[in-house]
Amino acid sequence: MSLTTKTLRRGRRIAAGSLIAVTALTLSACQSGKDSALHSSAAAVSAAGNGQGGSSGAAGSSSGAGAKSADGNAANAPSAAQAHTSAMTASDRCTADNLSLSLGRTDIGAGNIHIPLVFTNKGKTSCSLRGFPGVSLTLKEGTPVGKPATRSGAAGGSVRLRPGQSAHAVLHTVNDGVSDTPCWSTAQLVHVFPPGSKEAMTAGTDGLRVCGGEFDVTSVKPGATD
Repeated sequence: MSLTTKTLRRGRRIAAGSLIAVTALTLSACQSGKDSALHSSAAAVSAAGNGQGGSSGAAGSSSGAGAKSADGNAANAPSAAQAHTSAMTASDRCTADNLSLSLGRTDIGAGNIHIPLVFTNKGKTSCSLRGFPGVSLTLKEGTPVGKPATRSGAAGGSVRLRPGQSAHAVLHTVNDGVSDTPCWSTAQLVHVFPPGSKEAMTAGTDGLRVCGGEFDVTSVKPGATD
């Protein structure tokens, strides 16, 4: 074999080896590119997911804060409707300032004595009464007589009074001799707190005397008498 032939074969082997090496490097580079692309894509999706999650979390926190704020407002401050209702209820109540007080005709029967306490709206606007008045008796100089009246019966509903209209509650005691419990001293004044009012009204009793230890009052009812 000549030197030229050997040289040609050797050159072909080197060329083939170089081609294989270049091919391998190319394939490796492609694979790395794909892996990089895959990693980049995965990273992009992850970043997008984190971005969306963060945004949702922020929105959720904002919503949560809003709900909390709304709940806080609802719990800590009444709504306009509630405030309006409360204000109207307070301003609608009849008070000692816009009422006059008198004692109605005494009804005596079957050992019982009933005396209407009559409340008349002397104001210029309508108002309402509901519940039991507070009632106590005194002498003219203010000395208490007996104990305040206890409540009798149900609380009843609201009584609406237009200017000039009246409502009443009924005082009750028993005749002397019905019970062994001694009678109180004859009262000269009756002091009455209209339902819900902190100011008392006063009227003469016309010689009211409580006997038998029984002294009670009903809730307010419509009209001047039963």
